[in-house]
Amino acid sequence: MWISLFALVLLAAVYWVRQRLAYWKQRGVPYVQPSFPQGNLTGVGNKSHMSAILQSCYKQLKSSGKPFGGIHFFINPVALLIDPDLIKTVLVKDFHYFHDRNLYHNDRDDPLSRHLVAMEGTKWRNLRAKLTPTFTSGKMKLMFATVTAVAEEFDKCMTHEISHSSVVEMKDLLARFTTDVIGSVAFGLECNSLKDPDAKFRVMGRKVFQASRYRALKVFLAAQFPQIARAFHVTLTPPDISEFFMGVVKDTIEFRQSNNVQRNDFMTLLMKVMKEQVEQSGGDEQKDHLTMDDIAAQAFVFFLAGFETSSTTMSFCLYELALHQELQDKARQNVTEVLKRYDTISYEAIHDMKYIEMCINESLRKYPPATTLTRRVENDYRVPATDQILQKGLMVAVPVYALHHDPDHFPDPERFDPERFAPEHSEKRHPFAFLPFGEGPRICIGLRFGMMQARIGLAYLLKSFRFTLAKDRMSVPLNISPSSPILTIDGGLWLNVEKL
Repeated sequence: MWISLFALVLLAAVYWVRQRLAYWKQRGVPYVQPSFPQGNLTGVGNKSHMSAILQSCYKQLKSSGKPFGGIHFFINPVALLIDPDLIKTVLVKDFHYFHDRNLYHNDRDDPLSRHLVAMEGTKWRNLRAKLTPTFTSGKMKLMFATVTAVAEEFDKCMTHEISHSSVVEMKDLLARFTTDVIGSVAFGLECNSLKDPDAKFRVMGRKVFQASRYRALKVFLAAQFPQIARAFHVTLTPPDISEFFMGVVKDTIEFRQSNNVQRNDFMTLLMKVMKEQVEQSGGDEQKDHLTMDDIAAQAFVFFLAGFETSSTTMSFCLYELALHQELQDKARQNVTEVLKRYDTISYEAIHDMKYIEMCINESLRKYPPATTLTRRVENDYRVPATDQILQKGLMVAVPVYALHHDPDHFPDPERFDPERFAPEHSEKRHPFAFLPFGEGPRICIGLRFGMMQARIGLAYLLKSFRFTLAKDRMSVPLNISPSSPILTIDGGLWLNVEKL
Protein backbone atom coordinates (compact mmCIF):
# COMPACT_ATOMS: atom_id res chain seq x y z
CA MET A 1 0.00 0.00 0.00
CA TRP A 2 2.77 2.46 0.98
CA ILE A 3 4.67 1.70 -2.23
CA SER A 4 1.53 2.37 -4.30
CA LEU A 5 0.92 5.63 -2.44
CA PHE A 6 4.51 6.75 -2.95
CA ALA A 7 4.32 5.89 -6.66
CA LEU A 8 1.09 7.91 -6.96
CA VAL A 9 2.64 10.94 -5.24
CA LEU A 10 5.73 10.66 -7.44
CA LEU A 11 3.62 10.50 -10.62
CA ALA A 12 1.58 13.50 -9.48
CA ALA A 13 4.78 15.46 -8.79
CA VAL A 14 6.25 14.55 -12.20
CA TYR A 15 2.99 15.58 -13.91
CA TRP A 16 2.90 18.90 -12.02
CA VAL A 17 6.53 19.71 -12.93
CA ARG A 18 5.90 18.85 -16.59
CA GLN A 19 2.85 21.10 -16.64
CA ARG A 20 4.90 23.94 -15.13
CA LEU A 21 7.64 23.51 -17.73
CA ALA A 22 5.03 23.42 -20.53
CA TYR A 23 3.38 26.64 -19.25
CA TRP A 24 4.37 28.88 -22.19
CA LYS A 25 3.96 26.21 -24.85
CA GLN A 26 0.35 25.61 -23.77
CA ARG A 27 -0.36 29.36 -24.11
CA GLY A 28 1.17 29.74 -27.56
CA VAL A 29 3.84 32.16 -26.34
CA PRO A 30 7.34 32.05 -27.91
CA TYR A 31 9.62 30.46 -25.31
CA VAL A 32 13.10 29.13 -24.70
CA GLN A 33 13.05 25.38 -24.05
CA PRO A 34 13.62 24.78 -20.30
CA SER A 35 15.20 21.78 -18.63
CA PHE A 36 14.66 20.26 -15.19
CA PRO A 37 15.49 21.36 -12.54
CA GLN A 38 17.04 24.74 -13.44
CA GLY A 39 14.67 25.81 -16.19
CA ASN A 40 16.67 28.26 -18.33
CA LEU A 41 19.22 29.04 -15.60
CA THR A 42 21.66 26.19 -16.28
CA GLY A 43 25.15 27.33 -15.32
CA VAL A 44 24.11 30.48 -13.46
CA GLY A 45 26.53 31.31 -10.63
CA ASN A 46 28.87 28.55 -11.70
CA LYS A 47 29.97 29.15 -15.28
CA SER A 48 27.83 32.10 -16.33
CA HIS A 49 26.47 35.28 -14.82
CA MET A 50 22.69 35.71 -14.88
CA SER A 51 23.11 38.60 -17.36
CA ALA A 52 24.70 36.31 -19.99
CA ILE A 53 21.97 33.67 -19.62
CA LEU A 54 19.17 36.22 -20.03
CA GLN A 55 20.97 37.89 -22.93
CA SER A 56 20.97 34.53 -24.73
CA CYS A 57 17.24 34.07 -24.02
CA TYR A 58 16.54 37.66 -25.15
CA LYS A 59 18.28 37.09 -28.50
CA GLN A 60 16.32 33.89 -29.15
CA LEU A 61 12.99 35.45 -28.24
CA LYS A 62 13.54 38.76 -30.06
CA SER A 63 13.67 36.91 -33.39
CA SER A 64 10.00 35.94 -32.86
CA GLY A 65 8.95 39.59 -33.30
CA LYS A 66 6.69 39.38 -30.22
CA PRO A 67 6.82 41.96 -27.38
CA PHE A 68 7.63 39.31 -24.78
CA GLY A 69 8.53 35.64 -24.50
CA GLY A 70 8.55 32.85 -21.96
CA ILE A 71 11.42 31.50 -19.89
CA HIS A 72 11.68 29.56 -16.62
CA PHE A 73 13.56 30.32 -13.41
CA PHE A 74 13.79 26.71 -12.24
CA ILE A 75 10.19 25.42 -12.55
CA ASN A 76 8.59 28.88 -12.29
CA PRO A 77 7.47 30.55 -15.55
CA VAL A 78 8.73 34.10 -16.13
CA ALA A 79 7.66 36.60 -18.81
CA LEU A 80 10.79 38.14 -20.37
CA LEU A 81 10.00 41.57 -21.81
CA ILE A 82 11.60 42.39 -25.17
CA ASP A 83 9.86 45.47 -26.57
CA PRO A 84 10.82 48.85 -24.98
CA ASP A 85 7.23 50.09 -25.44
CA LEU A 86 5.89 47.16 -23.42
CA ILE A 87 8.63 47.73 -20.82
CA LYS A 88 7.49 51.35 -20.53
CA THR A 89 3.88 50.21 -20.13
CA VAL A 90 4.81 47.75 -17.36
CA LEU A 91 7.14 50.07 -15.44
CA VAL A 92 5.12 53.29 -15.80
CA LYS A 93 1.72 53.36 -17.52
CA ASP A 94 0.26 50.18 -15.95
CA PHE A 95 2.44 50.30 -12.85
CA HIS A 96 -0.57 49.50 -10.61
CA TYR A 97 -0.52 45.96 -12.08
CA PHE A 98 3.24 45.58 -11.43
CA HIS A 99 4.07 47.61 -8.33
CA ASP A 100 6.07 44.98 -6.40
CA ARG A 101 9.54 43.65 -7.22
CA ASN A 102 8.93 40.04 -6.20
CA LEU A 103 11.98 40.12 -3.90
CA TYR A 104 12.10 37.96 -0.79
CA HIS A 105 11.65 39.60 2.59
CA ASN A 106 10.96 38.09 6.00
CA ASP A 107 9.80 40.85 8.35
CA ARG A 108 9.47 38.52 11.34
CA ASP A 109 12.86 36.78 11.32
CA ASP A 110 15.02 39.14 9.24
CA PRO A 111 14.17 42.78 10.07
CA LEU A 112 16.92 44.14 7.77
CA SER A 113 15.04 42.65 4.79
CA ARG A 114 12.17 45.07 5.50
CA HIS A 115 13.70 47.76 3.29
CA LEU A 116 12.33 49.97 0.55
CA VAL A 117 13.76 47.84 -2.28
CA ALA A 118 11.82 44.70 -1.22
CA MET A 119 8.88 46.38 0.54
CA GLU A 120 5.44 45.97 -1.04
CA GLY A 121 2.05 47.62 -1.44
CA THR A 122 0.80 50.51 0.65
CA LYS A 123 3.68 50.37 3.12
CA TRP A 124 6.18 50.82 0.27
CA ARG A 125 4.17 53.70 -1.22
CA ASN A 126 3.90 55.55 2.09
CA LEU A 127 7.58 55.15 2.97
CA ARG A 128 8.74 56.04 -0.55
CA ALA A 129 6.77 59.29 -0.34
CA LYS A 130 8.36 60.08 3.04
CA LEU A 131 11.92 59.32 1.89
CA THR A 132 11.85 60.95 -1.55
CA PRO A 133 12.56 64.48 -0.16
CA THR A 134 15.98 63.35 1.12
CA PHE A 135 17.18 62.68 -2.43
CA THR A 136 16.24 65.97 -4.09
CA SER A 137 18.97 68.05 -5.75
CA GLY A 138 18.73 70.50 -2.83
CA LYS A 139 19.52 67.73 -0.31
CA MET A 140 22.34 66.45 -2.54
CA LYS A 141 23.88 69.92 -2.40
CA LEU A 142 23.82 69.78 1.41
CA MET A 143 25.55 66.36 1.39
CA PHE A 144 28.17 67.46 -1.16
CA ALA A 145 30.75 68.71 1.35
CA THR A 146 30.57 65.42 3.27
CA VAL A 147 31.38 63.46 0.08
CA THR A 148 34.24 65.76 -0.98
CA ALA A 149 35.78 65.53 2.51
CA VAL A 150 36.03 61.75 2.03
CA ALA A 151 37.32 62.31 -1.54
CA GLU A 152 40.18 64.41 -0.12
CA GLU A 153 41.11 61.47 2.12
CA PHE A 154 40.84 59.19 -0.92
CA ASP A 155 43.32 61.39 -2.79
CA LYS A 156 45.82 61.11 0.12
CA CYS A 157 45.23 57.35 0.34
CA MET A 158 45.99 56.95 -3.40
CA THR A 159 49.24 58.94 -3.06
CA HIS A 160 50.25 56.74 -0.12
CA GLU A 161 49.40 53.53 -2.03
CA ILE A 162 51.52 54.37 -5.09
CA SER A 163 54.47 55.34 -2.90
CA HIS A 164 54.74 51.59 -2.14
CA SER A 165 53.80 50.20 -5.56
CA SER A 166 52.69 51.71 -8.85
CA VAL A 167 50.40 48.72 -9.42
CA VAL A 168 47.20 49.18 -7.41
CA GLU A 169 44.08 47.04 -6.98
CA MET A 170 41.50 49.78 -7.56
CA LYS A 171 38.28 47.80 -7.05
CA ASP A 172 38.81 47.43 -3.30
CA LEU A 173 40.13 50.99 -2.94
CA LEU A 174 37.02 52.37 -4.65
CA ALA A 175 34.80 50.24 -2.39
CA ARG A 176 36.63 51.64 0.65
CA PHE A 177 36.02 55.17 -0.66
CA THR A 178 32.30 54.60 -1.20
CA THR A 179 32.01 52.76 2.14
CA ASP A 180 33.39 55.82 3.94
CA VAL A 181 31.08 58.12 1.97
CA ILE A 182 27.95 56.10 2.71
CA GLY A 183 28.92 55.54 6.34
CA SER A 184 29.19 59.28 6.79
CA VAL A 185 26.04 60.21 4.84
CA ALA A 186 23.80 57.36 6.05
CA PHE A 187 25.02 56.91 9.62
CA GLY A 188 26.98 60.07 10.39
CA LEU A 189 29.96 57.89 11.29
CA GLU A 190 33.62 57.81 10.27
CA CYS A 191 34.13 54.28 8.94
CA ASN A 192 37.88 54.80 8.33
CA SER A 193 37.96 52.16 5.58
CA LEU A 194 40.48 54.19 3.57
CA LYS A 195 42.93 54.17 6.49
CA ASP A 196 42.11 50.62 7.57
CA PRO A 197 41.05 48.02 4.93
CA ASP A 198 39.79 45.81 7.78
CA ALA A 199 37.54 48.47 9.35
CA LYS A 200 34.27 46.96 10.63
CA PHE A 201 32.00 48.61 8.03
CA ARG A 202 34.21 47.40 5.17
CA VAL A 203 34.37 43.86 6.58
CA MET A 204 30.57 43.76 6.90
CA GLY A 205 30.09 45.24 3.42
CA ARG A 206 32.33 42.57 1.90
CA LYS A 207 30.59 39.80 3.81
CA VAL A 208 27.13 40.69 2.47
CA PHE A 209 28.27 39.92 -1.08
CA GLN A 210 30.26 36.76 -0.28
CA ALA A 211 28.85 33.71 -2.06
CA SER A 212 28.60 30.16 -0.68
CA ARG A 213 26.71 27.01 -1.67
CA TYR A 214 24.64 27.09 1.52
CA ARG A 215 23.68 30.71 0.94
CA ALA A 216 22.89 30.03 -2.73
CA LEU A 217 20.51 27.27 -1.60
CA LYS A 218 18.74 29.67 0.76
CA VAL A 219 18.48 32.35 -1.94
CA PHE A 220 17.02 29.77 -4.34
CA LEU A 221 14.41 28.59 -1.82
CA ALA A 222 13.50 32.17 -0.88
CA ALA A 223 13.16 33.35 -4.48
CA GLN A 224 11.23 30.37 -5.84
CA PHE A 225 9.09 29.43 -2.83
CA PRO A 226 8.85 32.54 -0.59
CA GLN A 227 5.87 31.32 1.45
CA ILE A 228 7.60 28.03 2.28
CA ALA A 229 10.84 29.92 3.07
CA ARG A 230 9.02 32.20 5.53
CA ALA A 231 7.29 29.22 7.13
CA PHE A 232 10.74 27.68 7.73
CA HIS A 233 12.10 31.00 9.10
CA VAL A 234 14.64 31.37 6.25
CA THR A 235 16.74 34.54 6.55
CA LEU A 236 19.16 35.90 3.97
CA THR A 237 21.05 38.33 6.24
CA PRO A 238 23.80 36.61 8.28
CA PRO A 239 23.19 37.07 12.06
CA ASP A 240 26.44 38.97 12.71
CA ILE A 241 25.66 41.48 9.93
CA SER A 242 22.13 41.97 11.26
CA GLU A 243 23.44 42.42 14.82
CA PHE A 244 26.10 44.91 13.68
CA PHE A 245 23.80 47.18 11.66
CA MET A 246 20.94 47.06 14.18
CA GLY A 247 23.43 48.01 16.89
CA VAL A 248 24.96 50.87 14.89
CA VAL A 249 21.55 52.37 14.08
CA LYS A 250 20.25 52.03 17.66
CA ASP A 251 23.40 53.61 19.12
CA THR A 252 23.41 56.43 16.53
CA ILE A 253 19.74 57.32 17.14
CA GLU A 254 20.09 57.21 20.93
CA PHE A 255 23.21 59.41 20.81
CA ARG A 256 21.57 61.96 18.50
CA GLN A 257 18.38 62.11 20.57
CA SER A 258 20.31 62.51 23.84
CA ASN A 259 22.65 65.19 22.46
CA ASN A 260 20.21 66.90 20.04
CA VAL A 261 22.57 66.25 17.09
CA GLN A 262 21.35 67.54 13.70
CA ARG A 263 23.12 66.62 10.45
CA ASN A 264 22.30 66.89 6.76
CA ASP A 265 22.09 63.14 6.27
CA PHE A 266 19.85 60.16 5.71
CA MET A 267 19.61 59.19 9.39
CA THR A 268 18.28 62.61 10.41
CA LEU A 269 15.46 62.38 7.87
CA LEU A 270 14.47 58.87 9.00
CA MET A 271 14.40 60.01 12.63
CA LYS A 272 12.27 62.99 11.63
CA VAL A 273 9.78 60.73 9.81
CA MET A 274 9.54 58.43 12.85
CA LYS A 275 8.96 61.38 15.21
CA GLU A 276 6.28 62.95 12.95
CA GLN A 277 4.35 59.68 12.69
CA VAL A 278 4.27 59.26 16.47
CA GLU A 279 3.15 62.89 16.97
CA GLN A 280 0.42 62.66 14.32
CA SER A 281 -1.08 59.54 15.92
CA GLY A 282 -0.94 60.93 19.45
CA GLY A 283 1.68 58.39 20.49
CA ASP A 284 -0.42 55.34 19.56
CA GLU A 285 1.46 52.34 18.22
CA GLN A 286 0.33 51.73 14.65
CA LYS A 287 1.23 49.02 12.23
CA ASP A 288 2.48 51.43 9.57
CA HIS A 289 4.75 53.39 11.89
CA LEU A 290 8.42 53.62 11.04
CA THR A 291 10.10 51.59 13.80
CA MET A 292 13.74 51.33 14.86
CA ASP A 293 13.91 48.09 12.84
CA ASP A 294 12.54 49.90 9.77
CA ILE A 295 15.12 52.67 10.09
CA ALA A 296 17.89 50.06 10.39
CA ALA A 297 16.61 48.28 7.25
CA GLN A 298 16.53 51.52 5.20
CA ALA A 299 20.00 52.57 6.37
CA PHE A 300 21.26 49.04 5.62
CA VAL A 301 19.99 48.94 2.03
CA PHE A 302 21.15 52.51 1.38
CA PHE A 303 24.61 51.50 2.62
CA LEU A 304 24.74 48.34 0.47
CA ALA A 305 23.34 49.92 -2.69
CA GLY A 306 25.41 53.07 -2.24
CA PHE A 307 28.83 51.57 -1.69
CA GLU A 308 28.72 48.53 -3.98
CA THR A 309 26.99 49.83 -7.12
CA SER A 310 28.90 53.14 -7.18
CA SER A 311 32.28 51.47 -6.63
CA THR A 312 31.68 48.85 -9.35
CA THR A 313 30.49 51.56 -11.77
CA MET A 314 33.66 53.58 -11.15
CA SER A 315 35.76 50.39 -11.44
CA PHE A 316 34.35 49.55 -14.87
CA CYS A 317 34.71 53.17 -15.98
CA LEU A 318 38.37 53.33 -14.88
CA TYR A 319 39.05 50.01 -16.64
CA GLU A 320 37.73 51.37 -19.94
CA LEU A 321 39.55 54.71 -19.55
CA ALA A 322 42.78 52.83 -18.76
CA LEU A 323 42.23 50.73 -21.89
CA HIS A 324 41.48 53.79 -24.06
CA GLN A 325 44.01 56.49 -23.22
CA GLU A 326 42.52 58.99 -25.70
CA LEU A 327 39.19 58.83 -23.84
CA GLN A 328 40.98 59.18 -20.48
CA ASP A 329 42.77 62.30 -21.80
CA LYS A 330 39.46 63.74 -22.95
CA ALA A 331 37.83 63.03 -19.57
CA ARG A 332 40.78 64.60 -17.70
CA GLN A 333 40.63 67.65 -19.98
CA ASN A 334 36.93 68.00 -19.12
CA VAL A 335 37.78 68.00 -15.39
CA THR A 336 40.65 70.48 -15.85
CA GLU A 337 38.65 72.94 -17.98
CA VAL A 338 35.69 72.95 -15.59
CA LEU A 339 37.95 73.46 -12.53
CA LYS A 340 39.58 76.46 -14.26
CA ARG A 341 36.15 78.07 -14.55
CA TYR A 342 35.09 77.30 -10.97
CA ASP A 343 38.49 77.36 -9.15
CA THR A 344 37.29 74.52 -6.91
CA ILE A 345 35.36 71.23 -6.94
CA SER A 346 31.88 72.53 -6.14
CA TYR A 347 28.43 71.03 -6.62
CA GLU A 348 27.94 73.21 -9.72
CA ALA A 349 31.39 72.32 -11.12
CA ILE A 350 30.76 68.57 -10.82
CA HIS A 351 27.45 68.91 -12.67
CA ASP A 352 29.19 70.91 -15.39
CA MET A 353 31.53 67.98 -16.14
CA LYS A 354 29.36 66.69 -18.97
CA TYR A 355 31.93 64.34 -20.49
CA ILE A 356 32.51 62.67 -17.10
CA GLU A 357 28.74 62.09 -16.90
CA MET A 358 28.80 60.60 -20.42
CA CYS A 359 31.62 58.24 -19.37
CA ILE A 360 29.67 57.12 -16.29
CA ASN A 361 26.51 56.55 -18.37
CA GLU A 362 28.43 54.53 -20.94
CA SER A 363 29.92 52.47 -18.11
CA LEU A 364 26.40 51.90 -16.73
CA ARG A 365 25.28 50.97 -20.25
CA LYS A 366 28.02 48.42 -20.89
CA TYR A 367 28.20 47.12 -17.30
CA PRO A 368 24.88 47.79 -15.51
CA PRO A 369 25.27 46.76 -11.82
CA ALA A 370 21.64 45.58 -11.67
CA THR A 371 21.40 43.46 -14.83
CA THR A 372 17.72 42.48 -14.46
CA LEU A 373 14.57 44.22 -13.18
CA THR A 374 11.77 42.07 -11.79
CA ARG A 375 8.09 42.73 -11.13
CA ARG A 376 5.18 40.58 -9.95
CA VAL A 377 1.78 40.66 -11.69
CA GLU A 378 -0.77 41.82 -9.07
CA ASN A 379 -3.91 41.01 -11.09
CA ASP A 380 -4.53 39.21 -14.40
CA TYR A 381 -3.16 41.55 -17.08
CA ARG A 382 -3.89 41.54 -20.81
CA VAL A 383 -0.75 42.45 -22.76
CA PRO A 384 -1.63 45.40 -25.05
CA ALA A 385 -2.27 44.54 -28.72
CA THR A 386 -2.25 40.78 -27.97
CA ASP A 387 -4.69 38.14 -26.69
CA GLN A 388 -2.21 37.02 -24.03
CA ILE A 389 -2.98 37.24 -20.31
CA LEU A 390 -0.20 37.49 -17.72
CA GLN A 391 -1.69 35.69 -14.74
CA LYS A 392 -1.76 37.08 -11.22
CA GLY A 393 1.38 36.08 -9.29
CA LEU A 394 3.52 35.59 -12.41
CA MET A 395 6.99 37.11 -12.42
CA VAL A 396 8.00 39.58 -15.15
CA ALA A 397 11.67 40.26 -15.96
CA VAL A 398 13.28 43.16 -17.83
CA PRO A 399 16.71 42.04 -19.17
CA VAL A 400 18.58 45.34 -18.67
CA TYR A 401 21.98 43.94 -19.70
CA ALA A 402 20.52 42.45 -22.90
CA LEU A 403 18.80 45.74 -23.82
CA HIS A 404 22.04 47.65 -23.23
CA HIS A 405 23.91 45.25 -25.54
CA ASP A 406 21.29 45.13 -28.31
CA PRO A 407 22.85 46.57 -31.50
CA ASP A 408 19.41 47.86 -32.56
CA HIS A 409 19.58 50.27 -29.61
CA PHE A 410 23.37 50.67 -29.27
CA PRO A 411 25.31 49.94 -32.50
CA ASP A 412 28.58 48.03 -31.95
CA PRO A 413 27.54 47.44 -28.31
CA GLU A 414 30.87 46.00 -27.07
CA ARG A 415 32.68 49.23 -27.92
CA PHE A 416 33.03 51.73 -25.05
CA ASP A 417 31.84 55.03 -26.55
CA PRO A 418 30.77 57.88 -24.21
CA GLU A 419 29.55 59.88 -27.23
CA ARG A 420 26.45 57.64 -27.26
CA PHE A 421 25.23 59.82 -24.39
CA ALA A 422 25.75 63.16 -26.10
CA PRO A 423 22.30 64.87 -26.14
CA GLU A 424 21.88 64.55 -29.92
CA HIS A 425 22.35 60.76 -29.76
CA SER A 426 20.33 60.18 -26.58
CA GLU A 427 17.33 61.99 -28.07
CA LYS A 428 17.14 59.54 -30.99
CA ARG A 429 17.13 56.44 -28.76
CA HIS A 430 14.11 54.84 -27.11
CA PRO A 431 14.28 56.08 -23.50
CA PHE A 432 13.45 52.60 -22.17
CA ALA A 433 16.45 50.98 -23.88
CA PHE A 434 18.71 52.43 -21.14
CA LEU A 435 17.63 51.41 -17.62
CA PRO A 436 20.59 51.31 -15.22
CA PHE A 437 18.46 52.65 -12.35
CA GLY A 438 15.12 51.15 -13.39
CA GLU A 439 12.27 53.47 -14.31
CA GLY A 440 8.81 54.57 -13.18
CA PRO A 441 7.64 54.98 -9.56
CA ARG A 442 10.15 52.34 -8.40
CA ILE A 443 13.15 53.96 -10.07
CA CYS A 444 16.22 53.85 -7.78
CA ILE A 445 15.59 56.47 -5.10
CA GLY A 446 19.34 57.08 -4.70
CA LEU A 447 19.99 57.80 -8.41
CA ARG A 448 21.11 61.40 -7.84
CA PHE A 449 23.34 60.47 -4.93
CA GLY A 450 24.96 57.57 -6.77
CA MET A 451 25.75 59.72 -9.81
CA MET A 452 27.09 62.55 -7.61
CA GLN A 453 29.35 60.16 -5.71
CA ALA A 454 30.70 58.62 -8.94
CA ARG A 455 31.29 62.05 -10.51
CA ILE A 456 33.22 63.27 -7.46
CA GLY A 457 35.30 60.08 -7.21
CA LEU A 458 36.29 60.12 -10.89
CA ALA A 459 36.97 63.87 -10.92
CA TYR A 460 39.40 63.55 -8.00
CA LEU A 461 41.13 60.52 -9.53
CA LEU A 462 41.51 61.94 -13.04
CA LYS A 463 42.79 65.35 -11.97
CA SER A 464 45.63 63.82 -9.94
CA PHE A 465 46.46 60.44 -11.51
CA ARG A 466 46.93 58.62 -14.82
CA PHE A 467 45.77 55.00 -15.15
CA THR A 468 46.96 52.23 -17.45
CA LEU A 469 46.19 48.51 -17.38
CA ALA A 470 48.50 46.18 -15.47
CA LYS A 471 48.45 43.84 -18.46
CA ASP A 472 50.03 40.87 -16.68
CA ARG A 473 47.20 40.90 -14.11
CA MET A 474 44.19 41.99 -16.20
CA SER A 475 42.32 40.24 -19.00
CA VAL A 476 40.79 41.92 -22.04
CA PRO A 477 37.84 41.53 -22.23
CA LEU A 478 37.13 41.48 -18.51
CA ASN A 479 36.26 38.38 -16.53
CA ILE A 480 32.90 38.86 -14.80
CA SER A 481 32.29 37.12 -11.48
CA PRO A 482 29.57 34.51 -12.27
CA SER A 483 28.30 34.15 -8.70
CA SER A 484 27.90 37.83 -7.79
CA PRO A 485 24.31 39.15 -7.59
CA ILE A 486 25.49 42.35 -9.29
CA LEU A 487 27.85 42.72 -12.23
CA THR A 488 31.40 42.89 -10.86
CA ILE A 489 34.99 42.26 -11.99
CA ASP A 490 36.36 38.84 -11.07
CA GLY A 491 39.81 39.01 -9.47
CA GLY A 492 39.92 42.76 -8.95
CA LEU A 493 40.94 45.77 -11.06
CA TRP A 494 44.74 46.01 -11.29
CA LEU A 495 45.98 49.29 -12.75
CA ASN A 496 49.31 51.09 -13.08
CA VAL A 497 48.82 54.44 -11.37
CA GLU A 498 51.02 57.47 -12.02
CA LYS A 499 50.83 60.69 -9.99
CA LEU A 500 50.43 63.75 -12.27
